[in-house]
Amino acid sequence: MMDTPGLHAGYTAVLRDFRLEFSRGGAYTGIVLILLGMGLDSALYPDKQSAFTSARILVSVLIFCVVLAMRTRWAQDRIQGLTFVWLILPQIMIAWMIAVTEGATSIYYVGMTLAIYSSGIVLAFGLWQNMVFGAISCLLYVAACVWHAGGFDLPSTFVVNCLFLIMSASISAVFTYFNERARFMLFQLKAEVAQKNTQLEETNKSLADIKGQMLQQEKMAAIGTLAAGMLHEVNNPVNFCMMAIEVAIEDPAAKQSALVSECLADAKQGMLRVQHIVSDLKTFAYRKSGNQLETGHFQFRSALDAAIRLVGHETKNVSISHDLPVDTLVRGDEAAIVGVLINLLGNAVLSMRKGNAPPFEIRITAHWDDNRLRISVRDNGPGIAPENLARVFEPFFTTREVGQGLGLGLSISYGVIERHGGTLSAESVLGEWASMNFDLQRSDWEGR
Repeated sequence: MMDTPGLHAGYTAVLRDFRLEFSRGGAYTGIVLILLGMGLDSALYPDKQSAFTSARILVSVLIFCVVLAMRTRWAQDRIQGLTFVWLILPQIMIAWMIAVTEGATSIYYVGMTLAIYSSGIVLAFGLWQNMVFGAISCLLYVAACVWHAGGFDLPSTFVVNCLFLIMSASISAVFTYFNERARFMLFQLKAEVAQKNTQLEETNKSLADIKGQMLQQEKMAAIGTLAAGMLHEVNNPVNFCMMAIEVAIEDPAAKQSALVSECLADAKQGMLRVQHIVSDLKTFAYRKSGNQLETGHFQFRSALDAAIRLVGHETKNVSISHDLPVDTLVRGDEAAIVGVLINLLGNAVLSMRKGNAPPFEIRITAHWDDNRLRISVRDNGPGIAPENLARVFEPFFTTREVGQGLGLGLSISYGVIERHGGTLSAESVLGEWASMNFDLQRSDWEGR
């Protein structure tokens, strides 16, 4: 339901335009009827035709001047008063014609009555305006009969006509009252319908969003089922590999070679990455509100270095630079964040090589903001199309060719950051750059 002040303000604006339109139309109709009355003058009072014609032309010109004035803003704000003016002019003319013809029995009395009815039934008059117009019309008739040279030849006719004029004015006022109420109720109904339509559009939009969420949850359920099977099948060989890597790391020969030690450490990180990918698939599919990771503390700088090292074979001929604060200690699962960084760096490299010519550049920046480390991974690739920008985190959405990806990387990364209490978002200028932004919680670990 619209608020009453707003409703009345809107109705006033609409009513002004309505009154302006009807006043102009009524004025032109009045001019036509006044001029057509010259035929009546010719038939009934040929001796007075010249004077009556002059009067009709004068009144028509005056009414036309009022219509011309309605073009101005000043006149439009006073449309009721101007309507009253042009409508009273024919009444004055008719009163004069009554006075110079038969007085109370003059046929022109009919024209005065019709004008009274028109004011209430046809024209958008206000109630008080209509009542004043009716009263003035009655007074003009009385004055015309008094002015008539013969005086009250037929007092009974005069009384009857006066009563009929009063009754006509009363009926016209009743019509005006109910017309005003009907116009307001119609406007109110239209306003309510428009408001309901707006609410319906919002509801439909919400339902569409809910439908999209339900479809996404169905996709996530499918991912969860797939991930559960993968976890069962992959865990055993991964655990076997992890055990082998751990044994190899402890071997004295491996410890004597820095290269071998580094390769074994990278292999271990890769196995941990495989474990986390499968685990993330499952937890992302069945995540619930408030489902947070049980996290520890780590230096984001170390996680970034590990991610850059693990994607080294993909980032050949790619310039990777970073600008990080001195302190980058955050809360979270380091291996999961390394996985996110690997995914973002890998996507950036693929995008740049697909759409741009060298040099390829990736810039990682971070800064503290309200105990959150705000990280940005920006590339100088072709960017993301605006219609795809809002969909890049949807499961199974990808712009790559068939067979080059399932479209799960960014959706999994989104879930990982979400479970860290942050948000992963995308920005882009098509043809210039793309940026992936996320945030992590500052660590309050006392041993930092």
